[in-house]
Amino acid sequence: MVAESFSLLLPVYRADDAAHFLKAFTSSVGEQSRRPDEVVLVQDGPVEAELADALASVVASSPVPVVHHVIAENIGLARALSIGLELCSHDIVARMDADDISLPSRFELQLPLVESGLDLVGTGMYEFLDEVGSIVGRRVPRTEQHEIVSYARFHDPFSHPTVVYRRSAVKHAGGYEPLGLMEDYWLFARMIHAGARVGNVADPLVMYRVGAGAYARRGGREQWKSERALQRAFRRIGFTTRRQYVRNIVVRGVYRFIPEPIRKVAYRTFIAGGRGLAPTESQ
Repeated sequence: MVAESFSLLLPVYRADDAAHFLKAFTSSVGEQSRRPDEVVLVQDGPVEAELADALASVVASSPVPVVHHVIAENIGLARALSIGLELCSHDIVARMDADDISLPSRFELQLPLVESGLDLVGTGMYEFLDEVGSIVGRRVPRTEQHEIVSYARFHDPFSHPTVVYRRSAVKHAGGYEPLGLMEDYWLFARMIHAGARVGNVADPLVMYRVGAGAYARRGGREQWKSERALQRAFRRIGFTTRRQYVRNIVVRGVYRFIPEPIRKVAYRTFIAGGRGLAPTESQ
């Protein structure tokens, strides 16, 4: 198996914290046992001075080449990622968000799976509070193709900040399309529907920051609108059956409107990432 070059695609926008971004970048580049061959930073609209300085700093000091593309106005994540994919020099692309942390062996473990024939590979995740040592849970995804394909009819089987994929497979499925807050799930479902070979590494290789309001953002009327649009899109392309559509509308719809404390428990117990979010002993 020949090792292939790969790009790291990292979008930023005005709400991102400069210190968090610097940690995300460093953990995904300089601290990796297998480094990306380039980084594509897509700046989605104007940012504050502190974040602008952080961006300039990593461009100047990065151990690998960095493409810093600035979009004049904020256009949203799906469109920003589409632009970023076009700027990537390599077919294999790793995703990262500006407030999470990659563990040092992430790419060393993920890349061989893509190089061996998979089109899309995610990983497990730790959830942590603003302090890195404050781990509050662990997402354990399904790992086998048949498990992932089955589970995808009900819930997103991948955590977006963890994935590595082939750009050609993303394009074959139609690329990122804006769909409220569901553009990643919509893309992964279309990739599976188009025949992509998929897998997950069960080990947590990314630390996902859980800030204030994380569970509140998973509920409410806007989330319900996105949910309903997603389920209609799934049914339109034949990704779900009519029975699955009704189940998803009812179960996932109720989840969007239950009180936040109950939503938090439900998310941790039943939904997060595949086999559920295993609480830590302190919870």
